[in-house]
Amino acid sequence: MAEDNFRDSIGTINEEGQREWVYPKKPTGIFYKYRKWVSYFLLLFLFASPFIKINGNQFLLFNVLERKFNIFGFPFWPQDFYLVVVAMLIGVVFITLFTVAFGRIFCGWICPQTIFLEMVFRRIEYAIEGDRGKQIRLDKMPWNKQKIIKKGSKWVVFYIISFLIANIFLAYLIGSDELLKYVYDGPQAHLGTFIPLIIFSFVFYFIFAWFREQVCIIACPYGRLQGVLLDDKSIVVAYDHKRGEAENGRKKFRKNEDRAALGYGDCIDCFQCVHVCPTGIDIRNGTQLECVNCTACIDACDEIMEKVDLPKGLIRYASEDNITKKAKFQFTPRLKAYTGVLTILVGLLVGLLFIRSNIEADILRLPGQLYETTAEGNLSNVYTYKLVNKTTHSMDSINFKLLSHQGKIKLVKGDYFKVQEAGLSEGTLFIEIPKSEINGEENTLKIGVYKGNELLEKTSTNFMGPRSFY
Repeated sequence: MAEDNFRDSIGTINEEGQREWVYPKKPTGIFYKYRKWVSYFLLLFLFASPFIKINGNQFLLFNVLERKFNIFGFPFWPQDFYLVVVAMLIGVVFITLFTVAFGRIFCGWICPQTIFLEMVFRRIEYAIEGDRGKQIRLDKMPWNKQKIIKKGSKWVVFYIISFLIANIFLAYLIGSDELLKYVYDGPQAHLGTFIPLIIFSFVFYFIFAWFREQVCIIACPYGRLQGVLLDDKSIVVAYDHKRGEAENGRKKFRKNEDRAALGYGDCIDCFQCVHVCPTGIDIRNGTQLECVNCTACIDACDEIMEKVDLPKGLIRYASEDNITKKAKFQFTPRLKAYTGVLTILVGLLVGLLFIRSNIEADILRLPGQLYETTAEGNLSNVYTYKLVNKTTHSMDSINFKLLSHQGKIKLVKGDYFKVQEAGLSEGTLFIEIPKSEINGEENTLKIGVYKGNELLEKTSTNFMGPRSFY
C-alpha cells in the first residue's frame, strides 16, 4: 500500500468524524450468483428449521428459559452442557482454521449479518430506490412526494421484514408451536412476549436500515482477529499489485494504447471495485479490517477487464505469497496444528455422543436427615431422585436396584414409575441396608436404573451410617 494512502481511521468516518454513508453499486457476476444461491439456501434453512419436526422434536430449539435444547432433532438437557462447550470449541477452532487458510470467507458467504444486509435489505433498496447513482441523488433531493413515497415504502418494508426476523428468532427460543399459539391468541393475551418482540424488531430495523456495515467494522470482533490470524500465505480477496501497478502505476484506459510498453499496470483506475464495495474501502490498498471477502470487487474488476480486453483476475482469491512469489497454497505447520486440534475435538465430541446415556439420574440424600433404624434392624436413609428422559419416547416400568450393597430400595409411590418422552420425573425413595453392610458414617452406594430388567444407567450416592461402625 502506498505511503500516501495510509489511513488511521475506519473508511466510513470522514475527516470531521461524521458517518460517511456507503452507497454500494449493485453487484453482478459469477461470484455474486454463487453467493445468492448460498444465501437463499441458508435463509431457507433459517426460516424452516423451527418448523421442521423429527420424531416430534423441533429441528433446532434453544429454549434457555425452560432449559430445553434440540440440535438437529435430538433433545439436549442442561446435564449435556459439556457437549455444547465442546461443540462451541469446535466452532471456534474451525473458524480460526478457515480464517488462517482462507481469510474472512465466513463473513462474506455465511454470516447472517452479511446475508440479510446484502441479499435481502439492499436488494429491496435497489428495487425501490434504484442503483448507486439514483440513491445518491434521492438522498440529496429535498423532501418531496417522490422521496416520501420511496423512503416511506422502503422503511415500511424494512420493518415488516425485521418483525418477521424477530418472530423467527422467537421460534428458536420458545418453539414454533408456542409461537403459533401466541399468534392465534393475539398480542393482548401475551403482552409480556409481544412488547419485547416489538423492541427486538426495532433493533433489527436499526441494524439493517442505519447501522449496516458498522456491525462488521465496529461491533464484530472477528474482523480485528484478522491481524492475528492472517499471514502472507492466507488466501484472501486480494488485488494483484504486481500486475496492476507494474513500473509506472495505474493509468486510465485509452484505446489502442500499448500499456505494457509504457510501463503501466493493468489497473485502469476505474474505481468500480470501490463503488461496489459494501464497506466502502479500496481493495487496491491491501487487506483491510473492513473487508468481508464478499467478492463484489472481483466480479466488478473481471467485468471491466473483459471490456478492455485484459486478462481477468486482477482482483482474485490469492495470498500475498502467490502475488509476489507465485507460490501455491501450502499446508503450513500452523494449519496442521489447527487441523490436529480440530480433529481431536471432533473425535472427542463423537465419542461423548456415543457414550451419552439416554437417561440421566441424580439421587441425593435428603439434606438435614439422619439415618433411621427399621423394625428389622436395618439402617435407612431417605433420598430424592430426578430422572431425565433424553429420548423421544416414554419409558415405562422404571425402578432402582442396589448394585454395590445388599439391601432394598423403596419408592414412596409404588414399585415402578413412568418417565414421559423428553420429560423429567422426580420423587422420593428410601434405601434400607443391613448394618453388617455399612462401614462407618460415609458409604458410597452404586445404584442401577432399570427399565423392567434392562439396565439403563448407573449412578452413585452417599449413605449415612452411625459413627460407631468405624
